[in-house]
Amino acid sequence: MTSAPGPVDQPQPTPGAVDPWPDAQPVASTPTVTADPAAGAPAGAAGAGPAGWPTSPPGGYPAPEPDRLTRFVLRLYERSPRWAVPLAAVGCVAAGMSYALLSNPTHADPDAAPTCLLKLTTGLDCPGCGGTRALWYVLHGDLPAAARHHFLFVFALPFLAYLFVAWAGNQAFGWRLPELRISSKVIGGFLAAWLAFSVLRNLPWAPFTSLYV
Repeated sequence: MTSAPGPVDQPQPTPGAVDPWPDAQPVASTPTVTADPAAGAPAGAAGAGPAGWPTSPPGGYPAPEPDRLTRFVLRLYERSPRWAVPLAAVGCVAAGMSYALLSNPTHADPDAAPTCLLKLTTGLDCPGCGGTRALWYVLHGDLPAAARHHFLFVFALPFLAYLFVAWAGNQAFGWRLPELRISSKVIGGFLAAWLAFSVLRNLPWAPFTSLYV
């Protein structure tokens, strides 16, 4: 068995001899890689397919089709005037105020419906106990009595009212009121104060007993 001639076995040109093929170039042993302009990378590069193939799979999943109720709500929202949503929100707020005025929670029995399940079963004030009575006193202009029943509700009420007016005015009339920026730290501090208030108002020692409603 004979082996293929290697570089050492190739015949060497004789000194002074004329090359019969002067324009011939040596054949490269490595394959050439042609650039694929459509793919933006060589056709033989790693990770790229043949010419015309996408270099990456299509991203994302198709969005699911909305159901009938969602389509109905979206069509109703698109066709309704811009003041319809703020008006509905004002109606909800007005309904809550009307309930507080008509029910007069300051003279209602502790077990009158609707009642607080936590207070009815344990006798403890929940974080929202006294809020309806505080609203009743606010609507009658008695802020000290409202703060006595739920101090944090009275404290937060001006901020909530401003946020509501700014949102409703922008939605209905295009008002550009100064934006009230409330950071996550402020919200976390308010929730921590609310939790502390909910615990302190149930302590059976003075002066915390004055917070019990």
